[in-house]
Amino acid sequence: MSSTDFDVLIVGAGLSGIGAAVHLQQNCPNETYAILEGRDAIGGTWDLFRYPGIRSDSDMYTLGYRFKPWKSAKAIADGPSIRSYIRETATEHGINQHIRFGHKVTTAAWDSEAARWTVTTNSNEGGATLTCRFLYMCSGYYNYGQGHRPTWEGEAEFKGQIIHPQFWPESLDYKGKRVVVIGSGATAVTLVPAMADTAAHITMLQRSPTWMVSRPGSDAIANALKALLPAQMAYDIVRWKNVTLGQYFYKQTRNNPGKVRELLLKRLAKLLPADYDLETHFTPGYNPWDQRLCLVPDADLFNAITAGKAEIVTDQIAKFEAGGIRLHNGTLLEADIIVTATGLKLEALGGMTVTVDGETRRTADALAYKGMMFSGIPNLAQSFGYINASWTLRSDLIADYVCRLLNHMRKSGVDIATPTPAADVVPERLAMDLQSGYVQRGADALPRSGNRAPWMVTADYKYDRKELMEGPVTDEMAFAKAGAVATERVLEAAE
Repeated sequence: MSSTDFDVLIVGAGLSGIGAAVHLQQNCPNETYAILEGRDAIGGTWDLFRYPGIRSDSDMYTLGYRFKPWKSAKAIADGPSIRSYIRETATEHGINQHIRFGHKVTTAAWDSEAARWTVTTNSNEGGATLTCRFLYMCSGYYNYGQGHRPTWEGEAEFKGQIIHPQFWPESLDYKGKRVVVIGSGATAVTLVPAMADTAAHITMLQRSPTWMVSRPGSDAIANALKALLPAQMAYDIVRWKNVTLGQYFYKQTRNNPGKVRELLLKRLAKLLPADYDLETHFTPGYNPWDQRLCLVPDADLFNAITAGKAEIVTDQIAKFEAGGIRLHNGTLLEADIIVTATGLKLEALGGMTVTVDGETRRTADALAYKGMMFSGIPNLAQSFGYINASWTLRSDLIADYVCRLLNHMRKSGVDIATPTPAADVVPERLAMDLQSGYVQRGADALPRSGNRAPWMVTADYKYDRKELMEGPVTDEMAFAKAGAVATERVLEAAE
């Protein structure tokens, strides 16, 4: 694959990027494309993270691609299974031959005269430059090279190992060791039960609680339907079932937060010892879905606590000491290994610098168009999943819309599509509408959601499905031919 000019460049060979390529091949067969992947493997998140117990926090009937049924009996899948699913998809559709590994995108420069992006990468063979008509970012929303890693007084005094889950050592031996996991999010909730049987003891140290919900790791209805119906039919039915139930629950958290809080706490009480302090360790100060809920498949975390193999401690860290962590209340949590499950570091567009006709553009200064493009930035889309449901539900829809837009542009003979808000559109909130720490810390990497469609980012799959698959591709989109925008600027400067 020696070409350096394409109709479409896809950035990222993870769950979104491979799915985007399949949609492109099926719906825009005449468009040439390549995938630029900064690492040396397919899989994205599911290849990067290798910590014990790594798993999805969404069911695979919605996290899986719409076009490829999930066949395993396990609905909540482990990381290696998801990685295999992504790689199998790439192989089945011949995507592999389009991937250029070791190409980390650093800059993207748009030229309206040529109607082309010039994309620069750091590659295994040195710098590389490619061009394209349309740039499709499937690089996720966080920094692969850095996690969020606070520092604490006395870290240098600690005699054991300090590990961030994003960079888990393959050879780490924690058998018979005392482990403290700092954090209360999905990573901590996964690590604690996964390590509990092997470690001498494991403690989840949290500054404040997170809302948690348990559900079976397998979907009994799905497995029954798969035995009776063709694979795709069963998959479609289960997908809609899970989407509908998930959307109903989310709406209840918005409309009746007090009732949902009560329900969640009642369920937790049944899964933990009778005298367990739910108020301290499992009752957050915010409403469900103000931050993302943590899924606990098959109640594994609660079972580890009940069995005495794991515990949750809620307090703040005063400092590290040679033998562990000293808390504000004076207690020393003894540890041989400390895991800092302290979250992600948000990053816009894979960290690349974007310019439009020589002017730097930031997504943080833009309005999100249909949750996938940006005001004032031509011919660029970003795959971005839901905060309240599976990532792939929206990434599939975005891929549909990108294909519809490309086909419209080719049929209409235009080269440039720039989302352009009307005068009455104003920003109202972050496009990623969560109070979670990683979102608030990374607010400067996120676009804004506007006050009305098509600039309002929703958390409603059924609305987005209709809008992105059937709605107009021309609403508040400025179309032009190559050179037209640059010509207009010259005329304006001369007036």
